[in-house]
Amino acid sequence: MEIGFCGPGLMGAPMIRHLLRAGHTVHVWNRTRAKAEALLADGAKVVDTPRELASRCEAVLLCVADAAAVEETVFGAEGLLSGNTAGRVRWIVDHSSIPPAATRAFAQRAAAVAAVAADGPIAAAGERKPEGAGSAGVGWIDAPVSGGVAGATAGTLAIMAGGAAADVEAVTPVLRAYSARVTHMGEVGAGQTTKLCNQTIVTATLAAIAEAVSLAQRSGIDASKLTEGLAGGWADSVLLQIFVPRMTQGGLAPIGAFRTFQKDIDTVAATAYETGTPMPVSSTVQQLLRLGAAMGLGEADLSAFIDVLQTPRGG
Repeated sequence: MEIGFCGPGLMGAPMIRHLLRAGHTVHVWNRTRAKAEALLADGAKVVDTPRELASRCEAVLLCVADAAAVEETVFGAEGLLSGNTAGRVRWIVDHSSIPPAATRAFAQRAAAVAAVAADGPIAAAGERKPEGAGSAGVGWIDAPVSGGVAGATAGTLAIMAGGAAADVEAVTPVLRAYSARVTHMGEVGAGQTTKLCNQTIVTATLAAIAEAVSLAQRSGIDASKLTEGLAGGWADSVLLQIFVPRMTQGGLAPIGAFRTFQKDIDTVAATAYETGTPMPVSSTVQQLLRLGAAMGLGEADLSAFIDVLQTPRGG
């Protein structure tokens, strides 16, 4: 398939490499062109604007920072659907983590643009519109991922998808290039809601791990041995095994920015308010994340919960 990919960052770049290895042609755009050009050696084709992807690609995948970035990439002056044209695009798959309400609004706008693109030129020429043209518009699939950079590199991401069942089914073979599973959670927005549930669990767990590491260190225990001491017990988890070393050692390459958690948990809080859901643990985590931002830790590694507690890491 001819695929477009917007956002070859820490997560996006390994996902693109998996697509190329699976035999797809991948056209890549990034706001910072050098990040896209870094994939030329892997076989990717670089474009100057998202709009260029519309005439070349059946499916366009997004992996950008936030809802504002998604909106600009798709609907901006040089966006994928700028100028009321959908081109060849049949599906937009958004791997970004954004609010469910924004996802639903974007899906409606994309469908409207595609309908105009289908109706306009045919009506102007006085021809009958082909049966079904423009009736469904562009299929929007919200497909946030979990598994981090390690999962993207290994091709074992978990993808939680929202959208029409037929659209999710159509793009699933593409998504399997870098995922262990694709789960259809419901209509548009359901994938984003599921990702909020994921981030609720992840951030609360990391905050608890940081507290445990801090307690161990301040009690004179070698906190780095918690991975071994708790292995196989109820407290053991993938997060424990990954983040205890990151919280007790220095000099490890970052696997994501702390500010990403703050963005997602702010969205969790807003969604909890909208739905009347009591979330006292997430409310506490939200304050920890805000404190971290105030301490200048926004660009720090995801393990920066330990720094909010001001417990020194090892060398």
